[in-house]
Amino acid sequence: MRRAAGCLALAALAASVFMSGCSKQEAAPTGPRTAAVSALTVKGQTVPVAFQFVGQTESSQQVEIRARVNGFLEKRVYTEGSFVKPGQVLFLMDKKPFEADLQAAKGELAQQQARLTTARANLNRVKPLVADNALAAKDLDDATGQEQAAAAAVEAAKAKVAESTLNLGYTTINSPLAGLSSFAKVQDGAYINATNNLLTYVARLDPMRVNFSLSENESLRLRDEVKKGLLLAAPRDDYEVELVLADGSVFPARGRITFADASFSQETGTFLLRAELPNPQGTLRPGQFVRVNVIGFSRPSAIIVPQRAVQQGPRGAFVWTVDKDNKAQQRPVVAGDWMGDQWLVSEGLKDGDRVVVDGFLRLAPGAPVQAKDVPAEPLPKREAPAQGAAAKQQGTAAAAGAAGTPGVVPPGAGAEAPAGAQAAGGAAAAAPAAPAASQQAGNAPSADAVYFESNRSRVDATGQARLQDIAAAMKARPAARAKVQGYVDASGSAKRNGELAKQRAQAVRDALVAAGVPADRITLEKPANIVGGDSAAKARRVDIVLAGA
Repeated sequence: MRRAAGCLALAALAASVFMSGCSKQEAAPTGPRTAAVSALTVKGQTVPVAFQFVGQTESSQQVEIRARVNGFLEKRVYTEGSFVKPGQVLFLMDKKPFEADLQAAKGELAQQQARLTTARANLNRVKPLVADNALAAKDLDDATGQEQAAAAAVEAAKAKVAESTLNLGYTTINSPLAGLSSFAKVQDGAYINATNNLLTYVARLDPMRVNFSLSENESLRLRDEVKKGLLLAAPRDDYEVELVLADGSVFPARGRITFADASFSQETGTFLLRAELPNPQGTLRPGQFVRVNVIGFSRPSAIIVPQRAVQQGPRGAFVWTVDKDNKAQQRPVVAGDWMGDQWLVSEGLKDGDRVVVDGFLRLAPGAPVQAKDVPAEPLPKREAPAQGAAAKQQGTAAAAGAAGTPGVVPPGAGAEAPAGAQAAGGAAAAAPAAPAASQQAGNAPSADAVYFESNRSRVDATGQARLQDIAAAMKARPAARAKVQGYVDASGSAKRNGELAKQRAQAVRDALVAAGVPADRITLEKPANIVGGDSAAKARRVDIVLAGA
């Protein structure tokens, strides 16, 4: 009986385990689970892009302060590292030896003048006697020679006095410009001669220059992209330069490219560029390393996706997409430039593709998904600098193409640049820029500006290029008229600034007439004043406003 009961218990336990296993097999899923994801429908759009380079700041005018005469340095007058003004005394040298030389030169001059007086009196006595044959002609010749020699000695003595006066003046050493001073390289009491006559230097801080380089590969790549239409140049090749400082902050003012070297460096294979930015507060100092953003390019039909949507695999970058059957698919892509926290995808996606931006963990090729559509994220915006127009107008030359690449060389190859340098290359070779006025719709007035160097009224190469575009626009619109107006700076001599404003406006008018615009279609306006707060560069411009059908 006990054996029968045990057998029955074992049979019941086996039946229970068997039935439990069958129940679990029946509850197992028959297919993959549907993954919930967030998807973004991409669409091509024209987006602005900026190219970044590494640059170094440089003073726009750094002057070495050197002693012009030999002698003992008596005193350093200025405070080392302070801001100095034009004409401010920096060093004093011992004047006593030079004062003695000046007195000796004056004495020599007086002596020679006395000899000249005697020689002239003698000549005046000899002339009538020779005329009466009382003296020989040789006596007249001797008296004339003595008078001329005495006159020459007087001139030599005057030159000696002038030289001594200059040397005495050189003992007071002044700053030729406004800027930041350096430390004194020679201490008080030292003897100054040709070997140690460098005393210090003064660096101008406003405007500040930034030097950066474009490699040959980058130049060729940009030129090729512009040629293929993958990259668009700015209208009139007008580019801005923005600086990113070492701590990641953006310098509030923007500038323009003012110089490009004529050729690539044989040592580095790069093309040297220089930009100028307003620096009224002296925030930038010479020698800083910065990142330089060249702003103004744009890419047409660009596909932008969030950074998290682009993943890396053994074969490179890829994204997950949702096909028309709501199934996940892997798509290899080529990621290009950064756009804030988004990627610009140059290859692999097209308009209408749905890209997964969240919920990747349970995705597999061909897996069904339940996609929730999300809106596109906004593109990052570059805020205008705090100085507004003051920062925008700094610099006299717009950026153009480096070695045929728009955006990095002032236009006008072979023409004289504002700083005395030769501008190289031009954007017209790769992508001709439309005239400024032709981009305006209908009869709406259009404005452009030409900038001038300080104290100069001649139109430089960049200005000539802009005026050629304006002239072409006016020729295409026979009814268009131009109003030309210069600006008068509020600082300095009002009379001189007013004359410069008129001369600059007249130079712009003459350039337009030389380009074929009838003079009766150009009106010279009265110069306008620049009030406080605006930069000096804005006061050195001439506006050209076009109006008419």
